[in-house]
Amino acid sequence: MHVIIITKDTLIRKINDLIDFTFIYDELLEKYCHTNGRTIESPKKMFKYLLIKTIYTISEVPVVERSRYDLSFKYFLEMPSEDDLFNSSLLTEFRNLY
Repeated sequence: MHVIIITKDTLIRKINDLIDFTFIYDELLEKYCHTNGRTIESPKKMFKYLLIKTIYTISEVPVVERSRYDLSFKYFLEMPSEDDLFNSSLLTEFRNLY
């Protein structure tokens, strides 16, 4: 059983509750080659990282580091507490797909 300890008035929880982010997969479908290249992070997670970065006006490295301990970030990113962080340079690569 998971207990959600992020209050309902937290901004990124409100956003997460209001928006179905699965549209990201359809939007980026043609940007990825599914049969060649290295495995990537979830486009949905990457988009959410960039959204948090924009909302809180922080750069790539701090947003990735903060996701290590900020429970509201973990909730928004759908990260189990034991998930490893990825290299923040992936956010720049993802942002450049547009």
